[in-house]
Amino acid sequence: MGSASGRGAPRGRAVARAVVVVCALGLFGPQVPAAYASAGRAADGPDGRTAGRAADGAGNGPEADAAGPGGDRLARIHQRIEDLYRAAERATDAYNAAQEQVTDEQRKIVDLARRIEDAQRRRAALKRQAGVLASAQYRAGGIPDEARLLLHADPEGYLDNVVLARKSQRAATNVAGELSRLAAGLRDDAHSATVRWEHLDAERVKKEKARRDIKEKIDAAKKIESRLAAAEKDRLKELEESRARAEQQKWLDTGILKEIGNKASAAGKKAVSFATAQIGKDYVWGAVGPDTFDCSGLTLRAWQAGGRTIPRTSQEQWRQLPRVAVTDLRPGDLIIYFSDASHVGMYLGDGAIVHAPRPGRQVTIAGAGSMPILGVVRPDK
Repeated sequence: MGSASGRGAPRGRAVARAVVVVCALGLFGPQVPAAYASAGRAADGPDGRTAGRAADGAGNGPEADAAGPGGDRLARIHQRIEDLYRAAERATDAYNAAQEQVTDEQRKIVDLARRIEDAQRRRAALKRQAGVLASAQYRAGGIPDEARLLLHADPEGYLDNVVLARKSQRAATNVAGELSRLAAGLRDDAHSATVRWEHLDAERVKKEKARRDIKEKIDAAKKIESRLAAAEKDRLKELEESRARAEQQKWLDTGILKEIGNKASAAGKKAVSFATAQIGKDYVWGAVGPDTFDCSGLTLRAWQAGGRTIPRTSQEQWRQLPRVAVTDLRPGDLIIYFSDASHVGMYLGDGAIVHAPRPGRQVTIAGAGSMPILGVVRPDK
């Protein structure tokens, strides 16, 4: 997960944002300081190069250096906290997906209700028309046409009446047929509405369960952190940042940046500009701005600013958006992380991303290789 950007002075944040934008537009050289790194665990991924692990089972590596005595214990605590927040992030994605389904089902139910209402009005009008036709037929007395021809004083007038009568019969037949079709359509729509309500209820249950899961995981992580002394919290943060720097450096050491030299599209520049302007804002699960964001909420709004509508969740962004190789990265592209596509960040250029890391953190800059890369998608391809 990404490290916090903190609550520094406005001037410092403005300078950082300006540097990020310059990097995103490719105005710096191909190398980027390791300070871009952010907390997280790197791993192999398609075209993502090997990032490895920050420490071995014996507690060697950046954890021990950052934590000092008791490093093993803090490494375990860090892992437990990260696992809880990762689980919360997965649940957040499930929550967002269920919310989308709820919204979709509600819209479909409203559409069905309108169709049923229109059909009922049409049916009432047809019934009135059928009643008029039936009354006219009743007034005609039901006398056979042959008898009316013999009794009619004016044969030509009779023939005119026969033509009108047959038109009336055809109209009655058409009315009856349309009434039948309307009745069948109403039955189908009523059944569809029932099914939609069942789907809606099921998605609401999923949404509520995901919400409970999120709260439980976040509360558990916060409880663990709250038990640490102030000095331990500082060392834990150092451990988090040290691990992230190590993973980012391993990614850079593969020479990946030598293969990445693409510049942002016009839409991508707008998306990058929006995303970097949010640096320092809190992560809140399910949030899509303007004051708080989750990871996919940030990329959603950023690409809306770039003139593109993209899916709400990181998993749907991975499933639906065009994919490109990591070596073809350009600023504005979205890097999808972890095997379950539960996290997303926006590439800035020079090996850096901007993302909303997790609960308890703020929108920040991170190393593109500081988490396991699943793949890359391009909203404006």
